[in-house]
Amino acid sequence: MAVCARLCGVGQSRRCRRRQRHNQQDQGSDSDMDEEEGERIVGETQSVTGGAENSAAARPSVAHEAAADSASTGPPNPQSLLDLPPELLVEVFSSLPGTELPNLALVCKKIRQILNTETIWRRRCTEEFGMREDLRKMEVVGVSSRELYAKRVNPRAKSVRFMKLLPDFEHMDYRDVYRHLLHPYRHILGLWQPDIGPYGGLLNVVVDGLFIIGWMYLPPHDPRVEDPMRRRPLFRIHMWESNKVAVECMYGHKGPHKGDIQTGKKDEFSTKCNQTDHHRMPGGRQEEFRTWLEEEWGRTLEDIFHEHMQELILMKFIYTSQYDNCLTYRRIYLPPRMPSDLLQPGLFKGTYGSHGLEIIMLSFHGPCARATKLTGDPNVPAGQLTLDVDLNRPVCLPDLEHQRSMEELSRLVLGVHEEAQREVQNPDVAPQGAASEGAVAGGAGGAGAAVLESAMEAQSESPQPASSSSSSAPSEAQPFVLPLGVMTRNEVYPRTCKICFYGTGLIAGHGFTSPERTPGLFVLFDEDHFGFIWLELKSFSLYSRLTDRLAHAYAPDMERFEAMLRNMQSWTS
Repeated sequence: MAVCARLCGVGQSRRCRRRQRHNQQDQGSDSDMDEEEGERIVGETQSVTGGAENSAAARPSVAHEAAADSASTGPPNPQSLLDLPPELLVEVFSSLPGTELPNLALVCKKIRQILNTETIWRRRCTEEFGMREDLRKMEVVGVSSRELYAKRVNPRAKSVRFMKLLPDFEHMDYRDVYRHLLHPYRHILGLWQPDIGPYGGLLNVVVDGLFIIGWMYLPPHDPRVEDPMRRRPLFRIHMWESNKVAVECMYGHKGPHKGDIQTGKKDEFSTKCNQTDHHRMPGGRQEEFRTWLEEEWGRTLEDIFHEHMQELILMKFIYTSQYDNCLTYRRIYLPPRMPSDLLQPGLFKGTYGSHGLEIIMLSFHGPCARATKLTGDPNVPAGQLTLDVDLNRPVCLPDLEHQRSMEELSRLVLGVHEEAQREVQNPDVAPQGAASEGAVAGGAGGAGAAVLESAMEAQSESPQPASSSSSSAPSEAQPFVLPLGVMTRNEVYPRTCKICFYGTGLIAGHGFTSPERTPGLFVLFDEDHFGFIWLELKSFSLYSRLTDRLAHAYAPDMERFEAMLRNMQSWTS
């Protein structure tokens, strides 16, 4: 009713001029009958209460309720859209995409007037872009912008100084926010990979209050793979006035400053900082390096005793700091979930020796599981296929005593590796054993029930029926221990696993020279953890799922996702 009252211009009233006009046209002299009916009801009320004073007080109230009920019925047979009550039209128009509303406003003046209602545009901002804040109650916005500036950019900043940097949201409405902020920059929402040579990265652009913020996701400090991801704001976009948008660079240590965003090619955009002097620190490059090292690794250079690791860290700082947040980003997608997947695909953070923690994307392609690097290093750059797992070749682990022997594990994995190499050289020869049956049964849709069932029979005396979901993996875990002599960054790793598969890992020299795939063992611990034993390197990588909620991130279909993977490899090849 409040919306209807606003449109009719009568204020907060229960009567509506528009409804009264329809009732007078359609009912004619029925108003006299309504008054008689009201008097009859008042008379009944008076006889019940038995007091003249009560009846006098009840008469206008009941008559008012009767008139309101009569008015709420509206026209008996609406002939057009405009005959509907305004609040119903607001509800209908709120369900339409925001891009269609400008064309709808051209129909007539009344519809254009209704489309100025804040309720419509607030719902479009909420449903299309996930904006949950109330413009009228918002003092500061966007992951608490006060904390974003005071704690992440300049810990010594005063709140008074911060408030001067905030735009004025008092006179804004949702229509302006949708028209000038959310809709023009809708193409940059989602996940992106920055073009930073071999290092890559993961950028998540989200709507956060009245801001569009680009968050750079950083792995936890090595080797704490179980810790949550770290986030660093690189840029933000917000409304400065009712029809003006400001782009600010958040890189550096002097607070937000002028920046620019350019969207040229499809699925690609670039950022540019217009005040790179804000990135400099008073102590020069040495102070910048110490600050960067503490943020990136959580330690000082003196705490890192490995000389090769010091060289890698210094090289990364020199290479990445030259960009000054002037970067090009390419869109990436998360893989869609298929019923036959061994586990939920997605993003994981894993250990890579002296290179620290890196982010990989696990996806399933028929009988194969693949892990693609989103962040890389000078040996194997971002975008490359770091792990390739053959789900048709499960490996049955021996007892704990024999698991401690590196020779025994190498014998098992290399035996499967030689068999796989023979099949590559002689594709016409049908493979033997459980793996061949699994290849036929599961080759078209992930691991397949047959290969998982055969793996369970090999690893358990009482196998359970396999299904086509993530529960296809054996529910009963078996003991697991790393062989002696295998290096690991995490001494604390799961001591039970569900199933193991043969796979290959990509290794290369500095500068991605002489790349080759080396055999290894893929170990599935649970839905959120897996590992890989690199036989040639005698090292173990532990991977833990990234649990952050990522909006606008999933691929529309598997074909689009596979095309994106091919493009990623070409970016750094």
